[in-house]
Amino acid sequence: MNYINLLTEEIARIQTANSYKFETAFSTPQAGTVTVKGKEVVMLASNNYLGMSNNPVVKKAAIEAIKEYGYGVASVRFICGTQTIHYELEKKISKFVGAEDTILFSSAFAANNAFFPALLNEQLSVETYRDVIYTDALNHASIIDGMRLCKTETLDKKIYRHNDVAQLEQMLEADKSAGYRFKIIATDGVFSMEGDHAHLAELVGLAKKYEALLFVDDCHAIGVVGKTGRGTPEKFGVLGSVDVLSGTLGKAIGGALGGYISGNKKLVEYLRQKARPYTFSNSLPPAIVKASIAAFDLLTKDTSIVKRLHTNTAYFRKEIKGIGFHILDGDHPIVPVMLGEASLAQEMSKALLKAGVYVKGLWFPVVPKGEARLRVQISAALSKKNIDDALTAFETVGKKLKVIS
Repeated sequence: MNYINLLTEEIARIQTANSYKFETAFSTPQAGTVTVKGKEVVMLASNNYLGMSNNPVVKKAAIEAIKEYGYGVASVRFICGTQTIHYELEKKISKFVGAEDTILFSSAFAANNAFFPALLNEQLSVETYRDVIYTDALNHASIIDGMRLCKTETLDKKIYRHNDVAQLEQMLEADKSAGYRFKIIATDGVFSMEGDHAHLAELVGLAKKYEALLFVDDCHAIGVVGKTGRGTPEKFGVLGSVDVLSGTLGKAIGGALGGYISGNKKLVEYLRQKARPYTFSNSLPPAIVKASIAAFDLLTKDTSIVKRLHTNTAYFRKEIKGIGFHILDGDHPIVPVMLGEASLAQEMSKALLKAGVYVKGLWFPVVPKGEARLRVQISAALSKKNIDDALTAFETVGKKLKVIS
């Protein structure tokens, strides 16, 4: 059987009632509303938390960057792919998140894939070694894949129950005399399917107590969480105390692409030598770099954008519960509307689109069986009318499908 036949069989297998359909095309920019097949709908599925992807200041910066620096750099960083603006952006991110230094990647996924093998696959100055990663059960796929790239013969992977700090401490205590070279606690800052936060202050304390390195993927928190959008470290009062922060430029910070790792200057210097996705990938194009600089400048000068996001989020969370829907509690713009069955999540998503709201359903294997949901994502780009229109549609469709009474 050739590979075409194998792939054809696999496609047929996965194209069931529960398969994901990806191709929804928009004919407008990413904003509070978008146009789908000629119809304007409220956007409740985007990572564009601050509305930066269509912000006039950000767009202008991207346009000016192309005029001044060109379309692309046509090289990796260490050959001829570094422009002064790359260093400028790295310094700006470092200052914003309270780190000594920052290294840019093509995406946050690439950053997470780079970090773990770069650190753990190298012998360094130790003749024999064994390392360990303690990872939250609900960590992002990029962390999981980063760990998969590590040598299994020298690495122990230990999964602790989601946000169960007590269980994590039991593991760390049990391993005190194990003689590990590197001990890494790895967690999302905000968990993308749940919209809840890691208990970061407690994790910082555990990392110090047990001499472990704390790695936090703050992709859904940068620009979003904390009074000024500096992420989960700001929210929990530990800004500057997290050993390694990975983040993205592709969500709140402009919504294009690009990722980074921020941390100790020596760590970043080491990653520039050993992180393969950094060494062998083209560096970020000027338009994205300058637009990201503009986005961070906006955040630094005007915290009202973050405040508007928080206000919109609190309003939607309060009202959707008032209508009668069950949501996972919290304060993040990710608002999981729990439905249970995959078929219901699919049906409701389709019905809401017809009613003027774009929101996607999630079901197994993305979330556990029986926990299918609509993942609403609130944005500062939404007006109160946009949110009220969406709530009206939710109520109408919810009653029609007997989700609420």
